[in-house]
Amino acid sequence: MLLANLALGVGATIVLAGVYTFHDGVMRVDEDNSNGRHVRVWVPAAVVPMAMHVVPRRNMEHAAQQVRPWLPTIRALTKELEKYPNAEFVDVRDNDGDQHVRISTHNGKLLIDVDQPDEHVHVACPLAVMRDVANELDANAPGV
Repeated sequence: MLLANLALGVGATIVLAGVYTFHDGVMRVDEDNSNGRHVRVWVPAAVVPMAMHVVPRRNMEHAAQQVRPWLPTIRALTKELEKYPNAEFVDVRDNDGDQHVRISTHNGKLLIDVDQPDEHVHVACPLAVMRDVANELDANAPGV
């Protein structure tokens, strides 16, 4: 009986940790190259703001200083994009139809898809992560 209660407690803890880790969704970057290289990076979105706390302070300040002029734009963009949970903003093909760029939102994620004959890149980033990163960079920006 004690072993069953222990297993139940451990199982519940694992489930709750998984739910918390994936509550913001998953950031995804997929790249397929014609030379046979395939890159797949899937990261729980909740990890990104936490990972920013382990970046060395001087690197964070430098990044914050570089992006500071764009922070209001990023905040406004994420706020407005949340009003359009499933929308297509850009869909461009070249005359031959070989190259294609598509930017859209789907279920709270910004999706960027780029297809060309020798390379295919697909990025999915939850809007909440973009907002959290902007807030974290703003908090670490050196005073003006």
